[in-house]
Amino acid sequence: MSSAVVRIEQFEKAERGEIFGDDADPFGVVGVGLTWQSKREHFAVRRAGRLVAHTGLITLPISVGAVRAEVVGVGGVAVAPDHRGQGLARLVMAAALEHARTLGPQHGLLFCRPPLVPLYQGLGWHELQQDVRVEQPGGPVTMPLRSMWTPLHDGAQWPAGPVHLLALPM
Repeated sequence: MSSAVVRIEQFEKAERGEIFGDDADPFGVVGVGLTWQSKREHFAVRRAGRLVAHTGLITLPISVGAVRAEVVGVGGVAVAPDHRGQGLARLVMAAALEHARTLGPQHGLLFCRPPLVPLYQGLGWHELQQDVRVEQPGGPVTMPLRSMWTPLHDGAQWPAGPVHLLALPM
């Protein structure tokens, strides 16, 4: 089966429907009550014309301690239920991170439900042990999901200090 990663223009309701059908909460995050922002760049796998895997990216401002920088936010990681276990998450994540390395920031950042932490650790991500503040329409809140980072360049280490994503989460 073909598993070439391609760029797509968007990952909105129609594209999510190709992967998840009519699931109203495919990422299991509706209950956390956050406002999310869309990714700007999208990496996907299609099989027989159907979208079966996706990862999205967006560059966002962040502060860690006294340091202000940018991170590449990773989100919308999705694999159709009938295509799981075939390495597609690894494939779309690898393509997205390869591109992320060209964008300049030293780190990738993602948020996930606790059961997904081992999946992302297997893909080279590290769990942040401190809380992460994220922006919301009513002001900053503590991210209720697990926060994970990955280096985008050799030698990149996560800096010490309180973490504040200076934007809506991705």
